[in-house]
Amino acid sequence: MTDASHESVPSRHRKRFPDISSRAYEHPADRSALVALRRLSGFDTVFKALSGLLPERSLRLLFLSDSVRVSDAQFTHLNDMLRDACYILDLKKVPPMYVNQDPQPNAMCIGLDEPIIVVTTGLVELLAEEEMRAVVGHEVGHALSGHSVYRTILLFLTNLALKVAWIPLGNVAIMAIVTALREWFRKSELSADRAGLLVGQDLRASMRGLMKIAGGNHLHEMNVDAFLAQADEYEKGGDLRDSVLKILNVLPRTHPFTTVRAAELKKWSETRDYQRIMDGHYPRRDEDKDASVTDSFRESASHYADTVRTSKDPLMKLVGDIAGGAGDLGGKLRDKFTGAAGGNAGRGGGDAGKGGAPSSDATDAADGSEGTWRRADPEEGPEEGPEAGS
Repeated sequence: MTDASHESVPSRHRKRFPDISSRAYEHPADRSALVALRRLSGFDTVFKALSGLLPERSLRLLFLSDSVRVSDAQFTHLNDMLRDACYILDLKKVPPMYVNQDPQPNAMCIGLDEPIIVVTTGLVELLAEEEMRAVVGHEVGHALSGHSVYRTILLFLTNLALKVAWIPLGNVAIMAIVTALREWFRKSELSADRAGLLVGQDLRASMRGLMKIAGGNHLHEMNVDAFLAQADEYEKGGDLRDSVLKILNVLPRTHPFTTVRAAELKKWSETRDYQRIMDGHYPRRDEDKDASVTDSFRESASHYADTVRTSKDPLMKLVGDIAGGAGDLGGKLRDKFTGAAGGNAGRGGGDAGKGGAPSSDATDAADGSEGTWRRADPEEGPEEGPEAGS
């Protein structure tokens, strides 16, 4: 499809990014998680087996027969948004999009040979035009990045695990692959959120969409700044026990938490990298073949180092202390988990272990140990869950 075939152009002036490479907006954690996934023992075997096993033709026929295909005649406003998104990101072939009857707000980009986009009626009814535009751009970003292949593999591994049990890897190995796929899946969402911002070019609309996914269609009751403050509180709150619970909460999920996505997107929108893209300076697709893998690894490593250094999470702070060669690591771990400070931690903890009350110093030093905790949603497949724009 040539540029001339894009009959629809953005409904308001937006910058276009001819020949933009997905490297321009991909989150470093997305690329590094994908590299780690490909290196996982047994992944190549599963990938090759499922590539021939998965009934992609059947999947396409299913949506064609039991969903509404977006076109010039059906859901025309979504069709315009889709063509706009492909025009802005210079995706030559517009992927087919379907609207599926499902009250749960969600969207996905799947397919092995060619990507297809599916949005639910719950999402269409929930989001306003500019919010929906960001979600459509999000899905087109997945298509441009080639994410649909791995997302389809995860979809089938998660929901059809019994049918692939014959693969000679054992359940433990398969679950290791599913876990690694989920880790990459979550990181890929951060990349696609950036693509959605490049398409919509309206940060507040992206924020509103994420708030609605978290809190429903009650925008008059919500505030973007307060919503972002939740992300900051989530990151820095509690002690090491809370840090461990955060990890356990996110492991079964296919998406990062909504407040985290909002904070990550806002942070990126304020970077020089984003401004350079908006100014027309970005990696081009014709340069992808010359891209340095070493530079990609270095960028990922730098990202994680910066994350550890700047994070307010107690566990990340401890990791930073360890990396910095801080002394008395055993004492630090003990103090973090007991909520005590300095040498008083040992004495207070010992007294408490004997049935006595901790010292007043230890009590005063306790940090967030009485906070409440609510479990994350049960394990969900890529087509489920409240996280739209997936």
